[in-house]
Amino acid sequence: MTSSNPIPSATILMVREGATPLEVFMVVRHHQIDFASGALVFPGGKVDDRDSEAFARCQGGADDDFQRTMQIAAIREAFEECGILLARPSGSDELISGDRLQTLEHYREPLAKAEIGIIEFLEQEDLYLACDRLIPFAHWVTPDMMPKRFDTYFYIAQAPADHVAIHDGHESVDSVWISPSEALEGAKSGKYTIIFPTRLNVEMLAESSDVSEALDASGSRNIVTVLPWVESDDGENFICIPDEAGYATSREKMSG
Repeated sequence: MTSSNPIPSATILMVREGATPLEVFMVVRHHQIDFASGALVFPGGKVDDRDSEAFARCQGGADDDFQRTMQIAAIREAFEECGILLARPSGSDELISGDRLQTLEHYREPLAKAEIGIIEFLEQEDLYLACDRLIPFAHWVTPDMMPKRFDTYFYIAQAPADHVAIHDGHESVDSVWISPSEALEGAKSGKYTIIFPTRLNVEMLAESSDVSEALDASGSRNIVTVLPWVESDDGENFICIPDEAGYATSREKMSG
């Protein structure tokens, strides 16, 4: 994949009310992963070739085939990486229970290793993905100067109360439910490594005081594609993003 062809990817800001009115699930990338290794990130990853085969197993969500594929990838990646599954049993209006979810745990690794496709899993268990639970949050494209590029769609969704989230132990080696303010304080103190796009999305999430406000804000936001660029000023480099993207920061001095 050349630098001119970013890899389609999807990720979910999985939120809940916990010790604070708003917490988000984040994982620590394995140090051997070739992108954002060791960083605190939202669960997600690249689209699988077979994700587009599961259109008939989606409820609600996007009408556009590309966007629906992104939603399928986001839900699949969240299941693989944190064990939460936004899906409903056939004929039900309710998401699968925590008890049912435990019986599906053994699918996570084969899905992550592409030993089975998402459509096989859904048909075997007679499940439908709850794409209607995903709200678009952001859209970022890795800059041209990076050796590996991603075209990433961010979604936000409320985690089912009885689903237990836990990292997969492979791509991610640790995980935490964390308030946006705690994540930002940890990044500032050096406790956490949070890359630029993740940090700005955490900052945007921090503008909401609770889960309901975060979901409402995302539902009314105009999603602007963010393709960062670099500007030089007096011998110093600054990373820039469009002002209309709605982030508190649109120009920041690069540290290295």
